[in-house]
Amino acid sequence: MKYLLMILLVCAAAQAENFASSTAAPVPDAPSQRPFWTFETKLDFSVLGGLVAADAITTQRGLSQGYREVNPLMRPFVTRGAGGEAVGSALGFGAGLGTVYLLHRTHHYKAERIAMRLIVGGEGAVVGHNLVVLH
Repeated sequence: MKYLLMILLVCAAAQAENFASSTAAPVPDAPSQRPFWTFETKLDFSVLGGLVAADAITTQRGLSQGYREVNPLMRPFVTRGAGGEAVGSALGFGAGLGTVYLLHRTHHYKAERIAMRLIVGGEGAVVGHNLVVLH
């Protein structure tokens, strides 16, 4: 069941990419710079927000069952309870958003999309690992 959920999550992210990219049609008099908050970007960050929340929940559940946080950067935050977890998760989400926005502002649109997919994929792998360890 846990592997099915992980495969379903990865497939949903891939389908969202196909759905979002198929709706964009070129406009003849479009501005030279693309807008940052497109449907695709909103969808990507919504999925990332859900994964960050799932990571926070599974991490706190693991800590309450006697496991420890293996990420040395997040360990000071998550060991402080739900408040520390919220701060750490917000910092991680903000770092991802900032990285993608920096790539967008420097007109690296392809790298922006690749980085976003890697961030979502990495977070999905972390959540999948947490779920496997907890069950």
